[in-house]
Amino acid sequence: MIPFTSAAAAEGALARSLTSWEEIWFRATHNVSDYKLYCMNIVFLFVIFSFAPLPYVLLDVWKVKSAEKWKVQPGVHNEPSETWRCYKVVMWTFFTVVGPLQLCSFPAVKFIGIRFGLPLPPLWEVALQLAVYTMVEDYGNYWLHRWLHNGWWYEKIHSVHHEFAAPMSFAAPYAHWLEVVILGVPTFAGPAMAPGHIITFWLWIAMRQLEALDTHSGYDFPWNFTRFIPFYGGAEYHDYHHFVGGKSQSNFASVFTYCDWVYGTDKGYRYMKEVHKKDAIAKGKEQQMRENGWLQADDLKAVPASVVKDVKAS
Repeated sequence: MIPFTSAAAAEGALARSLTSWEEIWFRATHNVSDYKLYCMNIVFLFVIFSFAPLPYVLLDVWKVKSAEKWKVQPGVHNEPSETWRCYKVVMWTFFTVVGPLQLCSFPAVKFIGIRFGLPLPPLWEVALQLAVYTMVEDYGNYWLHRWLHNGWWYEKIHSVHHEFAAPMSFAAPYAHWLEVVILGVPTFAGPAMAPGHIITFWLWIAMRQLEALDTHSGYDFPWNFTRFIPFYGGAEYHDYHHFVGGKSQSNFASVFTYCDWVYGTDKGYRYMKEVHKKDAIAKGKEQQMRENGWLQADDLKAVPASVVKDVKAS
């Protein structure tokens, strides 16, 4: 809660006039407790989980022909019953795990130093902190994701997420409750290392979830602005991870692809892309290959021994 009874008092404490955004923030939150502001995360996540995936999901379940050439796995679609089951499981996990964790984690948020009042952070600070959060989460998620693809951790925990070999946006948060907790650690590690304003925290949580929905969408549209972000994986990159199977040792990246490249866990993906590219060039259809989905059911039949571990299907 902002510790000022009026905007004039806030300006006196800051020794300057409030910006337009700070005036809006003051009017909206000066009588709202920090705990209630933090719990707005629950509302934001519910809206993101329920409504943001709908455009992609409807393209998938309605099997829209005009979008088929951008389907990463063309002709492979999730049935409405499976889509509805997926959403119900996601909502169950949301209300029994994600929501309660949000309600209980407020003391930790206050402890690490996330601010709720005035002044609001400048845009450069928000951008820099979001960049730090993304890099920290990306690196931590890469190693935890690799760990979840081993032995008991895959069979009992991560295999739930891999039930969808052709992922859809609703399936991004579809996971065992323990996986939700484990992969939540690197998500919160960035804000713990570089705490900022609650607005920055809201933006980070929203941005991270929207990115996950995009990479699980199953569609790789040419106008998606993420194509212009260096080293960004995207739907095609992560779709391959699901396509290969649960024992995949490829494409663990959360957002960027540099970890897979540095640690050699993208060999199967790069090999398969090269095979398809050469085949397309030979047939004079390179442009079509760039636009159309390229993962096919028989793609794993002729993989050389040098990359068989990388693309081994379950």
